[in-house]
Amino acid sequence: MIETLSAKAPDPLLKIIKMFREDVRSDKIDLGVGVYKDATGNTPVMRAVKDAEARLLANQTTKTYVGQQGDAEFLRLVAELVFGDAGAEMASIQAVGGTGALRLGCDLLRESGAKRVLLPAPCWPNHPSIVRAAGMAPIDAPFFNIAEQRIDMEALLGAFAQLERGDAVILQAVCHNPLGADFSAEQWAMLADALNARGITPFLDLAYQGFGDGIDEDVAGLRAFLARVPEAVIAVSEAKTFGIYRERVGALFVKTAEKARPAVMSNLAAIARANYSMPPDHGAAIVREVLGDATLRESWRDELDGIRAHIKRTRAALAAARVNSLPMHLIAAQKGMFSTLPLNEAQVMVLREQHAIYMTDTARINVAGLREADIPRFVEALKAVA
Repeated sequence: MIETLSAKAPDPLLKIIKMFREDVRSDKIDLGVGVYKDATGNTPVMRAVKDAEARLLANQTTKTYVGQQGDAEFLRLVAELVFGDAGAEMASIQAVGGTGALRLGCDLLRESGAKRVLLPAPCWPNHPSIVRAAGMAPIDAPFFNIAEQRIDMEALLGAFAQLERGDAVILQAVCHNPLGADFSAEQWAMLADALNARGITPFLDLAYQGFGDGIDEDVAGLRAFLARVPEAVIAVSEAKTFGIYRERVGALFVKTAEKARPAVMSNLAAIARANYSMPPDHGAAIVREVLGDATLRESWRDELDGIRAHIKRTRAALAAARVNSLPMHLIAAQKGMFSTLPLNEAQVMVLREQHAIYMTDTARINVAGLREADIPRFVEALKAVA
């Protein structure tokens, strides 16, 4: 019976968000929630997005369903943005955000016979929950030395031995959450060769295209990797790239042999039907309008370039700080919204309670959410605990 349910532990990040909102101190700093913030602390709506919405309001003639697969033109344009010419050969389906795409992909992998999914740890905290909800076993594989801020490829490749043929591994394509550490071209090649040798399916998670080095630069590793593997599943989120977080815009793409694509699509359609039936339209329509119009596309890219430059300036400022033994200088070499500091939970608690600085219990900070005006106080607080 429903009345017998026991309460679940709160999501760690949602817990931090709630605590921050309830904090009455006027100088509090939020480095927890993963959204970009400008110099005023606001998460703005991009100009191209507003212009696209105006066009939709003026020209849209129906609110009927977009169909099981979703907006086909949205999928074509996103595939081109992410994969280039290779996108035309992908099976695809629109999803409810990047999280929804991850769940669709995990359900598809389970249907294909996968039992285990390797998660290079630390990973995005929601990855294990999604894998378990899809009926597979998540397997943690430590692959990052936080103290030295470097990827340990030997440890990661060695962890593949815990999987069997047909199992999968989730790899973040760029701007790793929570580390900000990306694979090099050489490491992507090593991963592809190792996965091919063991018959393991790669599941790539792309959520931050354009937040690292550029729209095309951020998917260069992903494209080179996909050229070396026969099959892959790719979840794409456009929340950050277009600043439309609440619109829940995502897509799932599958690389496989042409003869297998009809079966892949039928399975994805069945999975989606039993989950949310039809995808939402508005966010995907915004992306379609922006990518399909040269003027809007240029406006969007210009604003995205500005966001990326802002993040890089913040990283440079943090890297220039001298905070006792913390390797702050390495923050400049990392990419995207996040970095994880080598702080313990007790130090994080002191920052929260005594300095009104909020980050996750694992010391992940949202670099993209740190205002320039708050950097000096943040650095001084770090000096007080490190």
